[in-house]
Amino acid sequence: MATANSGAGTTSAGFAVLWVAIKREPWIFALSTVGSLLFGALTVADAWVLGWSTDHVVLPAFRDGEIGSGLLWAVLGLFVGVAILRAVGIVARRLGAGIMQYRMQAHSRRAVTRQYLKLPLAWHQKHPTGELLSNANSDVEAAWGPIAPLPMAVGTVAMMVIAVVQMLLTDLVLAVIGLLVFPLVIGTNIVYQRLAQGWATRAQQLRAELSEIAHESFDGALVVKTLGREPEETERFRAKAHELREANIRVGRIRAAFDPTLAALPNIAVLFVLVIGVHRVIGGSTGAGDVITIAYLLTVVSFPIRSIGWLLGDFPRSVVGYRRVAAVLNASGAMEYGDRPAPQTTGGARLEVEHAAFGYEPDRPLLRDITFDVPPGRTVALVGATASGKSTLTTLFARLVDVDAGAIRVDGIDLRDFEQGGLASVLAVVPQSAFLFDDTVRGNVTLGLDVSDDDVWEALRTAQADGFVAALPDSLDARLGERGTTLSGGQRQRLALARALVRRPRLMVLDDATSAVDPEVEARILAGLGGVSRLADARTSTTGMTLVVVAYRKATIGLADEVLFLADGAIADRGTHDELVARNADYGRLVNAYETESAEVVR
Repeated sequence: MATANSGAGTTSAGFAVLWVAIKREPWIFALSTVGSLLFGALTVADAWVLGWSTDHVVLPAFRDGEIGSGLLWAVLGLFVGVAILRAVGIVARRLGAGIMQYRMQAHSRRAVTRQYLKLPLAWHQKHPTGELLSNANSDVEAAWGPIAPLPMAVGTVAMMVIAVVQMLLTDLVLAVIGLLVFPLVIGTNIVYQRLAQGWATRAQQLRAELSEIAHESFDGALVVKTLGREPEETERFRAKAHELREANIRVGRIRAAFDPTLAALPNIAVLFVLVIGVHRVIGGSTGAGDVITIAYLLTVVSFPIRSIGWLLGDFPRSVVGYRRVAAVLNASGAMEYGDRPAPQTTGGARLEVEHAAFGYEPDRPLLRDITFDVPPGRTVALVGATASGKSTLTTLFARLVDVDAGAIRVDGIDLRDFEQGGLASVLAVVPQSAFLFDDTVRGNVTLGLDVSDDDVWEALRTAQADGFVAALPDSLDARLGERGTTLSGGQRQRLALARALVRRPRLMVLDDATSAVDPEVEARILAGLGGVSRLADARTSTTGMTLVVVAYRKATIGLADEVLFLADGAIADRGTHDELVARNADYGRLVNAYETESAEVVR
């Protein structure tokens, strides 16, 4: 989507936005325009029928005292024929405009969504969720709002041209008097555009801010309620909603003055034409039918003026919405993918990290010169204090962000060289904060993957989730509510683990994924993961699944073949758990401090 020229006026920028839609949907636009042209031509034809009827039927009836039946049927046939054809034009115009508008909205929403998926996590962290929702919803609707009156405006322009030509041919003097309204209409539109643009821009921004406040309040409902912050959150929402209301009222007031003015100008012109026309009829300069024709044509011209006004009236909001959507589509930093497919092998994957460095801000590195490798089928534990870089490292493994320096490889392939979806077929990440959808247990575990219920139950058993799932009223078909609010934290974590296991990854990364699970259940989960590796080994005669575990508990760390101790974004030490306890006092204090804290909490 090309960005409309921000330096151009609102009107020219609005037409540039519409040109994007016309180029994308030319045939639908042509259909609606033909319907509008038919409607416009037949509306003008009404004026001719009215004038002809006045001169050949109405006036002779007053003069002779009777109406010929043939003429009466002719007039009736003309009016009915024109009405039917005009109705066909209306249907074609509205149908085409509706299809075109909804297609453009759907296209833009898909484009915005695709862009959201392409952009790295670092970009999303700089843009509030409410703003992203507003871009994909209200901004898209605002951008393509003028499409609805567009075909009508195009058709009525043709109608206006035909009407003006007929007016000039009927009576030049009265036509010129009536057409003096056009400079006033143009001036009114210019004033409106200048007054409305700033407030329309402000209103669109406030919609995004209001959406963000609502999202934060709903998402943080537990915090809000437990801390008694309902009045403060209500006031925060009320204040922003009040600002949005005031901005919309300002735009509404401007338009409320604009629309009646635009509608009144042609009526004033009709009044002048009738007054002067009466004098010209009395003086013999023109006929009564000509005056009626021009007066009617001026009322016909007033409709195109209003329809163009509706179109121009939507331009300020449309241009603002389009530019906000275009800012997303033109955002840089979208992840590029290579063309390397995932290796078609079985058993565990090899993970290699070579001099990796990363920071969300250029001058604030979070990870520095990280180098290690995990042989296939081995288990490595990442241990470190808060903010040492463990979770950031897991986001690098999943390629949610790319390293600033160095490389990360799976089976010798740089993560940046995998084709789209290739890495996900090899690696699964289970985060500490498990996200569940408002769906069934089966839907949350499979996420659309075509697997049997037997495979789902196998994954649930390994994750120690089969017991509570079987106890649910509908078992696998039980709905979990938004974010799985009907489950405990530990149950959500176990379902997230089952979601990863059902995909049979060759490399699994657990980011403290059992922190909400009690130690006894965690021990069974870890034993089950070991069983998965041994089962894979028995089936394939190769090494089992490779595990990288962010851990605090000794039971979890004890699962690892090797422990990497992170401190200040670097690997401070590495070895087995016993080796690190024996030689690294900082490591020993960290692990023992957690166990002591956990024991005190239990007591």
